[in-house]
Amino acid sequence: MTVLTIDVGGTHVKMLASRKRKSRQFDSGTDLTPAKLVGRVRENVVGWVYDVISLGLPTPVADGTAMGEPGNLADGWVGFDFPAAFGCPVRVVNDAAMQALGAYSEGRMLFLGLGTGLGSALVVEHAVITLELGRLRFDDGEPYGHRLGKVGFERLGEKAWCRAVTATAELLREACSADTVVFGGGRAELVDPLPPHCRRGNNEDAFTGGFRLWEERIEDHDQLPPRAWRVIV
Repeated sequence: MTVLTIDVGGTHVKMLASRKRKSRQFDSGTDLTPAKLVGRVRENVVGWVYDVISLGLPTPVADGTAMGEPGNLADGWVGFDFPAAFGCPVRVVNDAAMQALGAYSEGRMLFLGLGTGLGSALVVEHAVITLELGRLRFDDGEPYGHRLGKVGFERLGEKAWCRAVTATAELLREACSADTVVFGGGRAELVDPLPPHCRRGNNEDAFTGGFRLWEERIEDHDQLPPRAWRVIV
């Protein structure tokens, strides 16, 4: 089975099929509707053969459906029928959850996506638990997603922003009883030095996570049925 992974961001949409080595991308933005996404994806994957799709969206997702409109894109995502539009099975998840799944190796891992806001997910065993840690607030009332995202970076400057990320990551790691924190997103490389128990993800994590969404694992070939990765909202 060949999986096409689509990672939708505020500035770019990136695509990779599981039997290809090089990804493709096109610009997104405030005029990108889900219908336009489907059309642009079809244009950009001409020549690729795929059976199923993994779609990561920058908004909360439940039961394969967007629960809110992405802040940096056009409206129309809530309730949009992606399987019907693409004409094949589609698994829709939050983009941070998809990246977290791709970055996972072992133990209990907390993923923090440092982008426009703060994406977050917890991976435990064979399950990905989507979180909204960006909605938490500091003592002064500012949301984590503002201070650790684009707003805070531009206001604080890189050094002060990095200190805020470092301190908050350790607090969240302890709160979630995580063994490891993985930083993803466009500003992950700026967290230097890395705090203890932390590491950076890489640019391929979203694609790896998309492929893993369709994996099935057999614990005991003689007794247990295949078990897919579960995304829990």
